[in-house]
Amino acid sequence: MVTEASPSSLSFNPSENQLMIQQMVRDFAEKNIRPHVMEWDESQVFPVEVFREMGKLGMMGVLVPEEYGGAGLSYFEYVTTIVEVAKVCGSVGLSLAAHNSLCTNHILMFGNEAQKKKYLPKLATAEHIGAWALTEPNTGSDAMRMKCVAQKEGNEWVLNGTKCWITHGKSSDVVVVIARTGELLDSHGMTAFVVERGTPGLKAGKKENKLGMRCSETAEVIFEDCRIPEENVLGEVGAGFIQAMKILDGGRISIASLGLGIAKGAYEASVQYAKEREQFGKPIAHFQGIGFKLADMATKIQAGELLTMKAADLKNKGEKVTKLSAIAKYYTSEIAVQISTDAVQVFGGYGYTKEFPVEKFYRDSKLCTIGEGTSEIQKIVIAREILRGN
Repeated sequence: MVTEASPSSLSFNPSENQLMIQQMVRDFAEKNIRPHVMEWDESQVFPVEVFREMGKLGMMGVLVPEEYGGAGLSYFEYVTTIVEVAKVCGSVGLSLAAHNSLCTNHILMFGNEAQKKKYLPKLATAEHIGAWALTEPNTGSDAMRMKCVAQKEGNEWVLNGTKCWITHGKSSDVVVVIARTGELLDSHGMTAFVVERGTPGLKAGKKENKLGMRCSETAEVIFEDCRIPEENVLGEVGAGFIQAMKILDGGRISIASLGLGIAKGAYEASVQYAKEREQFGKPIAHFQGIGFKLADMATKIQAGELLTMKAADLKNKGEKVTKLSAIAKYYTSEIAVQISTDAVQVFGGYGYTKEFPVEKFYRDSKLCTIGEGTSEIQKIVIAREILRGN
């Protein structure tokens, strides 16, 4: 992947680097993803070999510095990468985003030098697939009530509990897990650990049968007397919850990018179809009812792109991104649903069949309003930041 530096501040014109990466990712997606989209969706197969190929291009370690085997690029290029993949397949886009922004990024942000050198090169090249385990059956947004615990025994930690809704819960080689090491409801009572596949006591549980995002694997991760060495603690003991909240700030930019990509994919398919489909002697694009839908789609996409890139700009500068990443995630996830719904309507009866792409965009889009914090949680975050004067 090209490693030319990105602009240090937001520009309305994409940099040469962004345009080169956009074309590279677009070409890869058309050749290696689009021909298999429905096959993977129907079978719910996680296409791990495609992710290995993306790793060779630097797409699995976009933000990882070159010294650790990554592409060493900025959030501008990262957003561009997710958008171009999600325009073709939201499922692959979701897995790409989760690998980059959650597991890999947690180790990058909070791992020590030894941990970075051990794990990042293999994650950045997709030799290893990463998972990030926070959510539990009874603690989604209410993470401080987690029941997965880690107890210190000598120079080891023993993990017990179950995590759910974990992307790559079965296929991952490395899992970053946040477990309770202190008192319930104590924000300083949780710790992050790295657990490698093959560690005794680490098991994969139920794989979810989902409405959409069906080739992005979602499964339980179970810990039963899982013993890991003390050197697998990420950062300070007790800092896991604080770390997780910072990871989610950046993760919301990932989901904003994912929603934006799905919205663009549905919109582009709608424009093409509306130009080709004729009724009453002319293309349906010339009927006001359809033209207005296309106008609304284009407007929402422009707004979503500006919000997402502004959040990426703040992240690049190292500034606080909590409010704007929540705004971008909230807005783009909602418009992804709206635009894919309108896309099905533009296609009419054909839009309800699996022979055309928009029904999959329709199914995939809904996850964006749920994953990494529901739309309701985003509004809580936004309101809280407003009242704090941020």
